[in-house]
Amino acid sequence: MAAPEKLDLPPPFEDAMRSLEREIMRFILRLTRDREDSLDLFQETWLRAYRAYPSLRSKSGLRPWVFSIAGNLCRNRARDRRRRERVIANDGRDPEFEAARFLHADHGSHDGVISLRRALAALPGKQGRALIMRKFGGMEYAEIAVALECSPESARASVYQALKKLKASQ
Repeated sequence: MAAPEKLDLPPPFEDAMRSLEREIMRFILRLTRDREDSLDLFQETWLRAYRAYPSLRSKSGLRPWVFSIAGNLCRNRARDRRRRERVIANDGRDPEFEAARFLHADHGSHDGVISLRRALAALPGKQGRALIMRKFGGMEYAEIAVALECSPESARASVYQALKKLKASQ
């Protein structure tokens, strides 16, 4: 009778996490050089690893697999950050600053400016930011989408909803 084949199965997830967590955190911190980003990416790494863990077939593949997840997440975060910075810096104007400048300029009555400022402040975050970027920053919907991490259609809808709410509040 032949001896049973020894399987090289990965350890339970909690054991795997415990054995690699310090190494992974140091790795992410070195790549990002930002403690807050590192903490977010560390959690996301383990969340993705947990979801995909049942498909891991060997103990020897565990370490490189988790490091590749962490590395990919770090690269994605850096790429997204560069893309957002490029979009916002495209015309050299900061949409938030432009909106504030517009609101402080004399465009009619002082009461009108105050009510517009209040109405903008009352808009939900994404809608308000999208409207400011579009109307005061002159950004295209594709650029707004990158900055807000959404689709161009969602950016367009956010601006539309914001305008609709502003008109309703008058």
